[in-house]
Amino acid sequence: MAHATHPAADAGRHGHGHGHGHGHKDGHGHGQEHKDGRGHGHGHGHDQEHGHDHPPAHPKRWLLLTLLCLSQFMLIVDVTVINVALPSIGADLELSRATLTWAVTAYTLCFGGLMLLGGRLADAFGARRLLLTGLVVFTLASLATGLAESAGVLIGGRLAQGVGAALLSPAALATITRTFHGPERNKALGIWAMLGGIGFAVGAMLGGVLTAGPGWSWVFFINVPVGAALLAALPRLLPATPAPGDRRIDLPGAVLVTTATGSLIYGLIKAGDAGWASAATLLPLAAAVLLYTAFALVERRTASPLMDLRILAKRPVAAGSFLMLVATGLLLGFVFLGSLYLQDVRGLSALSTGALLLPVAVATAVGAHLAAHLIAHAGTRLVAAAGLLVSGTGSVVLAVSDSTAGTVAGLAVGAVGIIPVFVSATTTALGFISHDEAGIASGVVNTFHEVGGTVGVATVSTVAAAGIAAHTSAGFPGAYTALAVAAAVAAVVALVVIPKGKPEMPAGVHVH
Repeated sequence: MAHATHPAADAGRHGHGHGHGHGHKDGHGHGQEHKDGRGHGHGHGHDQEHGHDHPPAHPKRWLLLTLLCLSQFMLIVDVTVINVALPSIGADLELSRATLTWAVTAYTLCFGGLMLLGGRLADAFGARRLLLTGLVVFTLASLATGLAESAGVLIGGRLAQGVGAALLSPAALATITRTFHGPERNKALGIWAMLGGIGFAVGAMLGGVLTAGPGWSWVFFINVPVGAALLAALPRLLPATPAPGDRRIDLPGAVLVTTATGSLIYGLIKAGDAGWASAATLLPLAAAVLLYTAFALVERRTASPLMDLRILAKRPVAAGSFLMLVATGLLLGFVFLGSLYLQDVRGLSALSTGALLLPVAVATAVGAHLAAHLIAHAGTRLVAAAGLLVSGTGSVVLAVSDSTAGTVAGLAVGAVGIIPVFVSATTTALGFISHDEAGIASGVVNTFHEVGGTVGVATVSTVAAAGIAAHTSAGFPGAYTALAVAAAVAAVVALVVIPKGKPEMPAGVHVH
């Protein structure tokens, strides 16, 4: 955002798109390479423009940018497009609350869990190959998900969509940074970032239109003609892949971190049915802790790790990752609960729900506009804390309101507060560290973005389990209260952990 996704912290200088690129040399010798050789995951080292001649400009680079942005737009839309369709999907396929929750989280689970691996594979085998592979996987998975007539096919399709997204997104952003140079690159990445921000908001509204029109299957089917058109056009436009780099792949690390997050989500969702103290809840949560520990050990010992965990020991990166985790959890928690409440409790149609989310989309745009100016004058510490408190206020409005108008107002207040937190997260993580660490830092922050959304949806689903299952408001106030408490606690933590001063973003680095 995105997730959201996430607007430019300074539209004139840099953007924050839902992208994940690479911190290695850009194939033409102009990128900044990380000192430890591990910056292959995400983000971009800045160009060293001084005294270097760039290769001839791609003659159709702006058309290529348009198609790559359209690809990314699909990925972002699919984070939120399903939310408004959930009641219809649940009714048609007779799905439980837990399965509905997995329908949302399965996508972000694989998208986030495998994102670093996707960037590494693009380094090893070429961005062109990975981009087209990811697009094929995502398009076929969208078709399968739309055709789903059972919970297994639906969840499997969403998992496969996440795999495709994790391959496509970093490769697409890496392609942009290799194709554009100098001022054109900043402009291109700004466009990428802007469309990412729009996609998150458009997803919820598009879900309402499609569900009310041709039906919920088209929430996924719409990706098929778009994906097919992109597959027909992109191969002729994509530049040749530079010679592949180091092909050592940390597959054990990717499996461990994704499995750990899946186990965590399973435990959180299970708590809504079995209770927090039950073995069915505690065992997967304990397994998640063990798997995350194993992941840390593997990353310390492997020759080519997905993530150099030493970066998390740096205060700005740890603070930015924390902010991103909380912000995405709050925003996706709002959208998930709000959509179910408006349709299942208030009895509104999918179309009406999508239309009522328009003020939320406007609020995200307002929050994005304010964020750049506020951070420039007040710094990230105060902006992040204030944004979290505003978002918490929206949560309180939602908790005490039992009306359609109150719900829309609460969602809008929550959104206008949370977007500056996204921008603060990115600028904190990248604005206080050296340029040669920017690539790996942006990869870490992007991963926390997807994981945060997954955890947020799973948690609020569990707290509101009774109401979601019975189509009543029971549990919704408790879930919104939990979000308010999380926002308030995070605001206090932000004041403590975010470094003082005003950050400076490395040029050319773009994350959520």
